[in-house]
Amino acid sequence: MPLLELPKIALPGVSFELAEQGFARAREGYEKMKVASEAMTEALRESYSSNARSTTDYGLKVLEISNANAASAIDFFVNLLGSKSVSDVFTLSASQARKTFDAASGQNKELLALAQKLATETGEPIRDHFARILHKAS
Repeated sequence: MPLLELPKIALPGVSFELAEQGFARAREGYEKMKVASEAMTEALRESYSSNARSTTDYGLKVLEISNANAASAIDFFVNLLGSKSVSDVFTLSASQARKTFDAASGQNKELLALAQKLATETGEPIRDHFARILHKAS
């Protein structure tokens, strides 16, 4: 007793329809993947662009800080060479140590802010892209 009581002539038509549906689904899946891939490429492009700007800003700030620190050290040594007594040397040294500490503290805050901006701006395009995909899926 046959399991399916369909005429043998109908089977080729049914399998052709199933194959056609499979190809249609595959084509639809390909289109969705293509759109998602293009969107992800754009998100990565935006992320790279933002990363490059932020990295440049960070590098320029490091150079600015290095220049300020070098100028401060040169000023200290010039003042040190002009001191007339040991107490002047101690006073200048203590003053320089305080200025250096305060400057380093401020410089570290600036660099931390730029590093946080870099991290945030780098991930933003990718996060937004995934949020859009999840929103479309729901």
